[in-house]
Amino acid sequence: MNALLLDIGNSRLKWGVLDNGAIHRTGHVRQTTIRERGLAALTSRLPRKVDTAFACNVAGESLAAELARLVKSHCNCDVKYARSEAQACGVTNSYRQPGRLGVDRWVAMIAARAACDSSSIVVDAGTAITIDALDDDGRHLGGQILPGIALMTESLGANTSDIPRVRKRFSSRGMGVFARSTAAAVSQGVIGAAVGAVERATRVMREGGYDPTIFLTGGDAPCLLKALVKEHVHSPNLVLEGLARILETRGEAFI
Repeated sequence: MNALLLDIGNSRLKWGVLDNGAIHRTGHVRQTTIRERGLAALTSRLPRKVDTAFACNVAGESLAAELARLVKSHCNCDVKYARSEAQACGVTNSYRQPGRLGVDRWVAMIAARAACDSSSIVVDAGTAITIDALDDDGRHLGGQILPGIALMTESLGANTSDIPRVRKRFSSRGMGVFARSTAAAVSQGVIGAAVGAVERATRVMREGGYDPTIFLTGGDAPCLLKALVKEHVHSPNLVLEGLARILETRGEAFI
């Protein structure tokens, strides 16, 4: 079985092809590009021969329906969408209403659990930054959501009179976190807020007796990696890996 995997986020749409247990032919397109040019721009980049398509979508039902039509005509298969569940692939959901947990968070935790059979912290640094904790048995301890780096930066520019809108991002360690220009100060501040949240989550886990592996994914993960002191696992395709894990665990019957 080979499958087209789709990670439909608020900022980017990512894809890869699962074949013989490995993910190949990965790529991505920004949502701004899709809004400007439409999904037809994907047809030259997506494979034609796949057995199925499996997606994680947090970008709304309208885009999901449009993408399903495109995949049906281009790849001649239907798109199935992942859903957050009470339990799957060794992970137990902590939400009283499991379906209300963001499916991207759920699928990323499944990937982290497949890669690490002990406690972990899963950080997705995208439009929003999500931080989720798993214990040694794969139980979701809960999570946090905060604005992403771009959202924090844009908020300062939009809601103050003297702070400019900042595009370039500066990521430093040590005394370099104390910036000498307003633009750099904004960038260091918002990255510091994100890094602080990750480091606090890590400290709380360790105080609770865990030794978590920290997985980072999302478009702004490289910014955080440059600023974090401890070693972390950078997994750019973590959601795609989680989708692959679900397919491999449930087999042909799922398709």
